[in-house]
Amino acid sequence: MTFVFLVLASLSAWATYNLYFPVYKHPKGVLISFISGWLVGELAWHHLILQVILVIVFVGVGAVDGILGAAGLLLFLASWWGITQYHLQADQAEGEVERSLQEGLGVDYRTQIKPDAIYDDVQPLNKKQLARPFKQLRSNEVECLKNIPYEQVDGFNLKLDIRRSRNQPENAPVLFQIHGGAWTHKMGSKNEQAIPLMNRLAEMGWVCVAINYRLSPQATFPDHIVDCKKALVWVKKHIAEYGGNPDFILATGGSAGGHLSSLLSLTENYAPFQPGFENENTSVQGCIPFYGIYDFYDEKGLQYHKALEQILQMSVLKASKQDNPGLYRQASPINHIHKKSPPFMVVQGDKDTLVSTDETRYFVDSLKQVSDKPVVYAEIPGAQHAFDVFPSVRSEHVLNGVVRFAGWVYSAYLCETQEMSKNEP
Repeated sequence: MTFVFLVLASLSAWATYNLYFPVYKHPKGVLISFISGWLVGELAWHHLILQVILVIVFVGVGAVDGILGAAGLLLFLASWWGITQYHLQADQAEGEVERSLQEGLGVDYRTQIKPDAIYDDVQPLNKKQLARPFKQLRSNEVECLKNIPYEQVDGFNLKLDIRRSRNQPENAPVLFQIHGGAWTHKMGSKNEQAIPLMNRLAEMGWVCVAINYRLSPQATFPDHIVDCKKALVWVKKHIAEYGGNPDFILATGGSAGGHLSSLLSLTENYAPFQPGFENENTSVQGCIPFYGIYDFYDEKGLQYHKALEQILQMSVLKASKQDNPGLYRQASPINHIHKKSPPFMVVQGDKDTLVSTDETRYFVDSLKQVSDKPVVYAEIPGAQHAFDVFPSVRSEHVLNGVVRFAGWVYSAYLCETQEMSKNEP
């Protein structure tokens, strides 16, 4: 039993070390590093409490004995200190998000957020919510209309969910959520991603739409983005029936959803991605991608490992970079940046092992150089991939910032539409 105690202590120590020094280069090691860093980092207190209980049990049965027991106990104590320090660093996200918003929108951006933007100021961290994060993914103030069909392709029913307030106002702003999961079947769905963000905005009066789309390996790019565009067209035609404003839509998504939401936002009315509906309007008023992929071709060699290239070649694009470089570039949001790109708030963790932070910075820099619209870049200290899936200290600080960005963009839209109405004869 003492040896088992030492093994568990070693695992705890490695998990803590991984928070600070995750694996970036090894294609298989990055996945283990991600899962551990994500769950331990965002559920730090939960892990601490469980480990303390575990040590008490081992001590109670007399398993902490001799040199091995002492070594194990020291490893646990060192691990707990490291986890505690890491957890305390989560509060840095608040300052980083605010700094990025001031840099991208102006130091006085908060004064530009209109009261009628259905905007709610920063919410304090809810200790009950943080203690039971998975239970808190539901909101009594929000109704969810599930599995509304928006298209049928090759016998596959494409569906979307709508979240809205139980006291839904009319002509409300719309959030358009695209889920991640490596563009691959059974790796992600509309049912479990961006729930905190959609609930928060729905409570404020927004209408939030989460879509599904065809997934690889059955689907081959550009099937994924074509489906997203079809869903957007459906929303523009039907969302008013659910209280939404079809003229104001923000796109968002994480990971593969970050890629697709960015690509959607940068390719409005782009015919190759709109076969059979080329004349439909597919513009959006802003984009909030989380830890997305922006350069499939990896023009600058910034990706950390070859896992992404293998997935794209074998499953998503079904062609190599060498055989079809044009397809890789066409699928990359960075190659569709233009002067009239909508406002962006790009969110990226600096401990993300699945997505290159260097590539994200390159994408943001390219946006800032070309686009006439504001670009906000929030690089979150200590954040792993998918850090925002459930409530945590870090994700709640980021959520507050995203809400402020959404309120700012919507306020700018309201000012523009009011000015236009004044100038009408």
